[in-house]
Amino acid sequence: MTRIPHDTSGEPNPLNAFSLDQLRRRTSMKWRTYPEDVLPVWVAEMDVAPPGPVVRAVTDAMESGDTGYPAGTAYAEALAAFADKRWGWSGLAVERTAIVPDVMLGVVEMLRLVTGPGDPVVVNPPVYPPFYDFVRHADRRIAEAPLGDDGRLDLDVLEHAFRGATEGGGRAAYLLCSPHNPTGTVHTAEELTAVAALAERHGVRGVADEIHAPVVFEGARFVPYLSVPGGERGLSLMSASKAWNLAGLKAALAVAGPGAGDDLARMPEVVGHGPSHVGILAHTAALRDATGWLDALLDGLDANRRLLTDLLAEHLPTVRCRPGDATYLAWLDCRDLGLGDDPAQVFLDHGRVALTGGLPFGTGGAGHARLNLATSPELLTEAVRRMAAAVRAAGGTRG
Repeated sequence: MTRIPHDTSGEPNPLNAFSLDQLRRRTSMKWRTYPEDVLPVWVAEMDVAPPGPVVRAVTDAMESGDTGYPAGTAYAEALAAFADKRWGWSGLAVERTAIVPDVMLGVVEMLRLVTGPGDPVVVNPPVYPPFYDFVRHADRRIAEAPLGDDGRLDLDVLEHAFRGATEGGGRAAYLLCSPHNPTGTVHTAEELTAVAALAERHGVRGVADEIHAPVVFEGARFVPYLSVPGGERGLSLMSASKAWNLAGLKAALAVAGPGAGDDLARMPEVVGHGPSHVGILAHTAALRDATGWLDALLDGLDANRRLLTDLLAEHLPTVRCRPGDATYLAWLDCRDLGLGDDPAQVFLDHGRVALTGGLPFGTGGAGHARLNLATSPELLTEAVRRMAAAVRAAGGTRG
């Protein structure tokens, strides 16, 4: 499987399209959760101009009144073509897909297919906080297998968790975050093959959240979980929402490996009523016609990764940040600042900048914060400046 590197699109950087005043007119969660004097760099919304093909698809639907119920397989076909070109994966079979409202609701439905109430679901903290909330809401219980100190999967820890989860012959699932949120780790083919082998050995069903898969930088290669040996019985959730900033246009796809098609076929038909038809049109247009926009975004995000490294070295040198190979999220180790377990609260209270606190990410989250890089260089610079001012105001340790 050969990854096709992204192209030099010639499109402008989507992150430079809007001023702070223009962004503050938005009515979404990122811009309305906090007062206007707070600079938000927290939730995974991007400060971008939308791709032209997506705007046209949505506008055409509005103008023609195409606002009914979803139908057809165009979304799955577009994802399959994208996966083939981008990741060199030709194994995404349209007939083994189903539309779901969004990735996390899709995760819940997949867990219901392969586990029962009270069964354990293994996760790798620190990890995306809704994993905990949705798993518990689905009446399953969390079993943690923390990442190693290097931010990568620890196979020994994972095997121990799998063994404990299936002790006594019960059912269990493994909820994989790939690429990993919040660390930006891209799991290798070797790691995923080992994970799949462990899952098969212990009778654990793999469910992969691969929502950030299109946001992988040069030098790294995204490997779909279903593509590795042993991943045939896995289930995956994919969407264009993170990479093209389409969270407000609900749609995602559940994808089954060759050995999990019968499981996916058992998903209730009514689940497919949840996605937005206009959302599916938007996601399809993004995957099919807006890859040049994505490439321009990746270039802008890569520049912001380097800028953040420089800004931290200048203003907050004791903050440790290992730049991830994927996502537009930066995981900041702020323990040496002397701000306690929740530095994000200090940044908010004393610097009027909103990051996502690390505690809800589970084991390994204390003393950390997550920063959203998907903004203009000017706003990123201002965010770090405010963080440094907060440390001074709170009497923490700058360096």
